[in-house]
Amino acid sequence: MSDNDGKKTLGLRGGPRSGNVKQSFSHGRTKNVVVETKRKRVVVPKPGAAPGAKPASGGMGKPAGGAAASKRPAGISDAEMERRLKALQAAKARETEEAAQREAEEKARAEERERLRAEKEQKEREQREAEERARAKAEEEERKAREAAEVAKAASTPAPKGEPEVARPAAKPAAAPRKAEREREDRGRGPKAREDGGRRSGKLTLNQALSGEGGRQKSMAAMKRKQERARQKAMGGSQPREKVVRDVQLPEAITVAELANRMTEKVADVVKALMQNGVMATQNQSIDADTAELIIEEFGHRVTRVSDADVEDVIKEVEDNEEDLQPRPPVITIMGHVDHGKTSLLDAIRDAKVVAGEAGGITQHIGAYQVTTESGATLSFLDTPGHAAFTSMRSRGAQVTDIVVLVVAADDAVMPQTVEAINHAKAAKVPMIVAINKIDKPEANPTKVRTDLLQHEVVVEEMSGDVQDVEVSAISGQGLDELLEAIALQAEILELKANPNRAAVGAVIEAQLDVGRGPVATVLVQNGTLRQGDIFVVGEQYGKVRALINDKGERVKEAGPSVPVEVLGLNGTPEAGDVLNVTETEAQAREIAEYRANVAKEKRAAAGAATTLEQLMQKAKEDESVTELPILVKADVQGSAEAIVQAMEKIGNEEVRVRVLHSGVGAITETDVGLAEASGAPVFGFNVRANASARNTANQKGVEIRYYSVIYDLVDDVKAAASGLLSAEIREKFIGYAEIKEVFKVSGVGKVAGCLVTEGVARRSAGVRLLRDNVVVHEGTLKTLKRFKDEVPEVQSGQECGMAFENYDDIRPGDVIEIFEREEIERTL
Repeated sequence: MSDNDGKKTLGLRGGPRSGNVKQSFSHGRTKNVVVETKRKRVVVPKPGAAPGAKPASGGMGKPAGGAAASKRPAGISDAEMERRLKALQAAKARETEEAAQREAEEKARAEERERLRAEKEQKEREQREAEERARAKAEEEERKAREAAEVAKAASTPAPKGEPEVARPAAKPAAAPRKAEREREDRGRGPKAREDGGRRSGKLTLNQALSGEGGRQKSMAAMKRKQERARQKAMGGSQPREKVVRDVQLPEAITVAELANRMTEKVADVVKALMQNGVMATQNQSIDADTAELIIEEFGHRVTRVSDADVEDVIKEVEDNEEDLQPRPPVITIMGHVDHGKTSLLDAIRDAKVVAGEAGGITQHIGAYQVTTESGATLSFLDTPGHAAFTSMRSRGAQVTDIVVLVVAADDAVMPQTVEAINHAKAAKVPMIVAINKIDKPEANPTKVRTDLLQHEVVVEEMSGDVQDVEVSAISGQGLDELLEAIALQAEILELKANPNRAAVGAVIEAQLDVGRGPVATVLVQNGTLRQGDIFVVGEQYGKVRALINDKGERVKEAGPSVPVEVLGLNGTPEAGDVLNVTETEAQAREIAEYRANVAKEKRAAAGAATTLEQLMQKAKEDESVTELPILVKADVQGSAEAIVQAMEKIGNEEVRVRVLHSGVGAITETDVGLAEASGAPVFGFNVRANASARNTANQKGVEIRYYSVIYDLVDDVKAAASGLLSAEIREKFIGYAEIKEVFKVSGVGKVAGCLVTEGVARRSAGVRLLRDNVVVHEGTLKTLKRFKDEVPEVQSGQECGMAFENYDDIRPGDVIEIFEREEIERTL
């Protein structure tokens, strides 16, 4: 190696093929020599460098200095390159420090875990030692008891004959010191120390001493509590037990003991809390819900108020999902006048002979049938005797009917019961189909039927209306197919659906007490599926389905939506219109039935529960949403009935009006009372009276019946009742002015205005407004009105007084007080 003009040459074997020699320069001073061969890169330290010294590199094994300067990007100086190298070295140093710090933290955590484990082992060891000491102490006490028993036995054993009895008293001196020692220990320990062993009651017999039965034995719970206390004491003292917050269900009335049980608190603590709140009650006395709520909150628990009506929550209506609903057959009710052929028409549809089995050819009860048409459609029919059951079902909220078929005889036209059927259908808001029956008779006049229906706002399709009408004949079968098609079309428009895969809900069509089978109810299932063995509640009755019988008298296992069946297994006879609900358990059904029976009993016993005219007026004043006054009118002749209805239509204004549910000619019947009870309306009779059954029903249902012989008296009473629906008019009456002369501050009262009444009179009960520059700044009531030092009811004009406002103190001299009174003026029609 030689030096030539500042350059160093390295001679290596192999010539040029051995590798290329590169030099690194840093300010003209050679630092390292890099030899690049085909296989590897060798860094040769400069001559005179220390053995083992690392070559200066620019990071990642690259040489620094001239070679690096030749490869680095343009614009970076040597100083910038050195600064970057120093930053890299500082980053590496920080990483080294962080790694050392993490290692130290891991070591500290391991030491802490080791310390905690050692402490835990020490506590367990101390606990075991404490338990061993307690066990040894118990064994020592047991040994002493055995020794005392042996001494007592030896003292009580008689000496053999022939031996002197001097040995017997010798046991007493040995037992006496032990007895005195036990007494001293008991006195030193005090009352609490004797709790462990307990004191025996009565004399200690020899058998008790020998068998170990002397004294009271501890329970397992007491032993566990003792061990827990010892363990906590060994671990460094007992920890306070965490308070458990509970949700306490609170009915309208509850006994103190039951309240303490639901809170899991001591009865004595609850009684003490009641006494602190001024309520003296023992554990067996009942307290009201408000007082119990205060006690529950005082103990830190949460209150959940419940009522007796919550037992019905288990049968609340559940909304079905749209995908669970399936089409169901429509329920059609046949209605119309007597002897217009309702049942005969239904017989012709179902090819049965029901009329032959009825007394006198008149339907005596509701018939529920299912019919399958030639097209495969299933229809459920209800045949009603008059309309009483239809009304009672609607009054109980059982809307079982989907379509009403109004049967009118072509040779008889519209009759009173036909009008009642129309009113029932309108009140129930169900679509109607008119079946003009007996069309095959020579005197049939269907045009007259359609014309008469116009008087009752029933416009059939022949008269360009929207009510379907079909001419049929129950005898010849004419028009039956068209009637079924009309029913199917109406059902398709209604899109009737139900969910068969749920608990059944149905309505009682009729119920009777059968001699051999007991209470039997005809139920029309509305939703879900009723199965044999289901537990159900219906009205005030409950039971379990023992058997299901369809309309053909056959036993079936289940009944789906819109299927009428007879249900056996009730504990009593329900009423028509009661809703049947399936429950999970018999206890739930019994609770619901008992609750409903109690509510019905209270309603019957409550005085003044009737739907009287005065109560309607009071209810109308309380309920602002009532805008209609429903009534029923029966008169002796058609002309009087029409005149009364026209007079009723003239009563009212934009806020209130009278609605005549039904008007007719003849005596007041039980049907009229049923319709009035369902709609909450009174019945007005003009020159007519109610029959005996109607009077009894009205007394039971609480429906008021009023009789009139002068039409003006009837109109005046209805007008007075409708006037009660009008809200009273509020008017303000100015009574005086007062001017504030000075403002005083009175302790306990606040600011008091010294006033001079300039006009009228100032009354304490009147309303006041504070005017400042003729602008109202406050409106309220007076807190005080004084004349000198006395509180006075009023102050006349020209006199001075002191006034203070309720919850308002911003009063200034020069303000004016306006005094006024409000009065309500009853409005009349």
